[in-house]
Amino acid sequence: MVTEKELELLACLEKSSRLSVDTLAKLLNIEVEEVKKMVEKLEAEKIIVDYVTHIDWTKVKEHTGLTAMIDVKVTPKHGVGFDAVAEQIYRYSEVKSVYLMSGTYDLSITLEGKTMGEVAMFVSEKLATIESVVSTTTHFILKKYKHEGIIYEKNDDDKRIVVTP
Repeated sequence: MVTEKELELLACLEKSSRLSVDTLAKLLNIEVEEVKKMVEKLEAEKIIVDYVTHIDWTKVKEHTGLTAMIDVKVTPKHGVGFDAVAEQIYRYSEVKSVYLMSGTYDLSITLEGKTMGEVAMFVSEKLATIESVVSTTTHFILKKYKHEGIIYEKNDDDKRIVVTP
């Protein structure tokens, strides 16, 4: 059971995982030791799963990778449904996320590769050869505007003309 203070702590950490324990204690109006205990408990229960840094790789000249989103139609296996094939897919290091979806496709995969050819090889040699996979559709990310709640290119210039009565 998660307490009200733990929910507040989670909300703070979700906005910025860089907040110090001292800052969190002040924000939550509790003792530092209590914050430490809450964080340890939430980590042990796998409620806090990880602390992630978001990087805008388009600003790093040496980075030449790309991201693909792949829709996958799957025939679920008796007794395990989609879980077995999802696990088989998420074990590949290239795969960054796998989601069970409603709609036309069963699984949505996010994959990172160095080239379109590398992604194509993954799809044709690894993904398409999985017994339960029926079909795939691959989409390449051309530009990232917002990811995980973070806007990547803020344009604060309001180009509208000021109108006064």
